[in-house]
Amino acid sequence: MLDKIKVLLSKGDERDVNAKKNIIVSFLLKGASVLTSLVVVPLTIDFVSPLQYGVWLTLSSIIGWMNFFDIGFANGLKNKLTAAIAHGDHAEAKILVSTSYMFVAVISLILFVVFFILNNFLHWDSILNTGPGLAGELQTVTLMVFAIFSIQFILQLLHTICIASHDVRLSSLIYFVGNLLGLIIVFILIKTIKGSLLALSLSIGLSPLVILLIFSIILFNTKYKYLSPNIRYVDYSKGREIMSLSSKFFIIQIGLLFFYNVDNIIISQVAGPLAVTSYGIAYKYFNVITMISGIIMTPFWPAFTEAHIKKDTDWIVKTVNNLQKYCIYIFILALVMLLLSSYLYKLWVGKDVSVPFALSAVLAIYVSFNTFRTIFVYYLNATNKLYIQVVVVLIAGIINIPLGYFLGHHFGATGVILATTILCIICGCFEIFQYKRLINDNAHGIWNK
Repeated sequence: MLDKIKVLLSKGDERDVNAKKNIIVSFLLKGASVLTSLVVVPLTIDFVSPLQYGVWLTLSSIIGWMNFFDIGFANGLKNKLTAAIAHGDHAEAKILVSTSYMFVAVISLILFVVFFILNNFLHWDSILNTGPGLAGELQTVTLMVFAIFSIQFILQLLHTICIASHDVRLSSLIYFVGNLLGLIIVFILIKTIKGSLLALSLSIGLSPLVILLIFSIILFNTKYKYLSPNIRYVDYSKGREIMSLSSKFFIIQIGLLFFYNVDNIIISQVAGPLAVTSYGIAYKYFNVITMISGIIMTPFWPAFTEAHIKKDTDWIVKTVNNLQKYCIYIFILALVMLLLSSYLYKLWVGKDVSVPFALSAVLAIYVSFNTFRTIFVYYLNATNKLYIQVVVVLIAGIINIPLGYFLGHHFGATGVILATTILCIICGCFEIFQYKRLINDNAHGIWNK
């Protein structure tokens, strides 16, 4: 069996072999990460109430929005750094990394200062629809969590560096260790103190930050020493180069902000925080499919970039066709998970939280199509063909809010996710059409931008 696995891993060119190794190791690590994140859910619901857990999910998604405000630097850096490494230009790579850390650090500081001022005037009990009972605690929690995210915002560039260096498995290891530490801390808290939203927020928020800091120190002194950020290598002209590419990614991210990340808020407004908890349980359950998709797809972003630079169109077509075949298994998995969902929810979190079957069905459709769509999105992102995405994702993001409210008032949380699913399918049709025109070398005008 081991010999057969070794033969399978060694088949294909260097790009294929590296992708297979990344996928297999990432499957093991991300699988372990999924298990730890699933175990954390019932523990946190036991530590705090289902209402507070719903508040935490909504709050973390709001504060997580700041990840979209790196002005697309992470994705811009990924493409530029992959190209520099492919050409063996380590000096250029170090300048790109150093410049990106400086720019993102400045953005993070500005965002924190702005939030620190605005937080004094925000009524989080109204925003999250919790009632006045949690008002004082929410004010403190939001500030602490935002401070943590501000630092993590900078440190998570390490994931981009790992992916651009074709070390996706290393990025997966960092995620796993962060999730594991969070699980251990939550377990200890349950045994030692009374549950509180602040303690939960700090335990889950600090875990990935601490792990990212430790791995950054180790890697930039060993494997990535040639990339270690240094203020002497900051080049503002390179920053402008990355910015010119990143601006398109930034607009896409703004669209995605309204496309995906407002769903928790809309659900909280139209159905209450408890409905967010139900949605959060279902989302984490079907997020297993998203994680599998991410494991398979992530190594191919830098691989597509490299193949595009070297004009290896045959490899791109072959890889895209193979990935589409894998999606058949993803669709089957989604169907099986849907049929077993009611039983597995009870086994997982007990009877305290009820998840409507219709909500699970819509999420199964959403994650299945989004997996298929991601194949083409990654190719377009890797080759910097972003104009169509900029337009359709931004429009879809804007439409998602009123459509989500409209369907949410009629069908609750299920209606909110149905709105996102419909728009996701529409966007995917445009992206698939653009890929086909590009790969057949008959893309003109906006289809070639």
